[in-house]
Amino acid sequence: MAKKEPIQIAVVGSGYVGLVAALCFAEMGHSVICVDNDERKVAALQGGDTLIHENHLPELMERYRNTKVRFTTDLAEATRESSAIFVAVGTPQSESGDADLSYVEAVAGEIARSINGYKVIIEKSTVPVYTNEWIRRVIERNGVKQDAFDVVSNPEFLREGTAVEDFLHPDRIVVGADSTRAFELLSSIYLPLTEGTYYSAAHAIPGCCSETKLPPLLLTSTKSAEIIKHASNAFLALKISFINAVSNLCEAADANVEQVASGIGLDSRIGPKFLKPGIGYGGSCFPKDVASFRSVAAQMGVDFTLLHEVEKININQKRRFLSKVRSALWTLRGKRLAVLGLAFKGDTDDIRESPAIDLVEMLLTEGCIIAAYDPAAMERSALELPASANLRYADSVEDAARDADALLILTDWTEFGKLDLIQLNGIMRYPIIVDGRNMYDTQEMLDSGFTYLSIGRPTVTPLREALKPTLSALGTVL
Repeated sequence: MAKKEPIQIAVVGSGYVGLVAALCFAEMGHSVICVDNDERKVAALQGGDTLIHENHLPELMERYRNTKVRFTTDLAEATRESSAIFVAVGTPQSESGDADLSYVEAVAGEIARSINGYKVIIEKSTVPVYTNEWIRRVIERNGVKQDAFDVVSNPEFLREGTAVEDFLHPDRIVVGADSTRAFELLSSIYLPLTEGTYYSAAHAIPGCCSETKLPPLLLTSTKSAEIIKHASNAFLALKISFINAVSNLCEAADANVEQVASGIGLDSRIGPKFLKPGIGYGGSCFPKDVASFRSVAAQMGVDFTLLHEVEKININQKRRFLSKVRSALWTLRGKRLAVLGLAFKGDTDDIRESPAIDLVEMLLTEGCIIAAYDPAAMERSALELPASANLRYADSVEDAARDADALLILTDWTEFGKLDLIQLNGIMRYPIIVDGRNMYDTQEMLDSGFTYLSIGRPTVTPLREALKPTLSALGTVL
């Protein structure tokens, strides 16, 4: 039976998942110890720095730091003091496509050496099926009795930029547990959400859930929960690649992919989400999880060729965008380009597997001169792509666009969809915009005097549009 008392929780790892989980558990009323082996990172967190760009994190940090949440490098102490230990360490992709689980293994071994009573160890990292069994095996090999612990899979379904809202207002809470005792502890942890008491609190962060619309708690086996996470991300990546493939067909047929996506998305069996064409998916999850899921399937003798095609379309989408830029400018060497967006998506400073970064590298290889601007990701980008004779980081959109031969929109920051087009037209060398995120209506661009290329929609050029009546008349005469 789930209990309403606060629970002492340890969260191992202070990255996107770990830090969000730690602060959100505190927001739900629990006491949390967040552990990381990076002393400099822990010191920064202790000082109030969230280290990542994420909505609501600063206010939660201010509210709970050194009260309900404390940061430490001492995993042994955190293990001894906590009933539930969430493992949220990195699982980077290896060269073979497998998830590198060495960090998970190391943490499991250290936890095992500090167990002083019944503990529930919870996988929060994205891991392949059977990881739960390996964690259990590692702990038992370190001399811990079977009845002294349980291992649970509790996958996260967070989107960077809205991670806090996603955690506190989830579509579902999946708990993969093979024992009633472990499931009851997890039920108690999430009770403020599943019972709705959190949503009536004065400090509650608003979102889609409420006292009358509660998130469902789904109990599964540990193996099913592990597969749910990978399958969810793989399916979303498939939807993105599918609509990108459709956008290529629309371009060939002179159709409008957004009209097509609207018609598809109104089907309740499909839905409109993740049907927005662009330059491809990126980030820390989709590329890694699709590769890992495909690798796991191959190891088990399951042919999942479909996922290879998903990856192939995603790679080709960046190449097609480069060709689109070339089609607008003819040659690329020496062209001055304004690049808006470096993060893999808006509302985050994460550049991991960012298609925008990949495209900047491709354009630099072509000999372009780039002025790049991003509201949050320039500091991280400069570490991967240092400023050079052909690359500088601009102070603003206007700074990047001044005297540019063309402007490229690569990340869907909201502010990039609200540009002063008349001002831009006046400061650019040529009024050309190549939009990799379809942020604008084609008629709006035409009215502002721009040649506008986007994804899966016909290119519009002021001169060409002005000549249409004349060409039509000539056609009639001929």
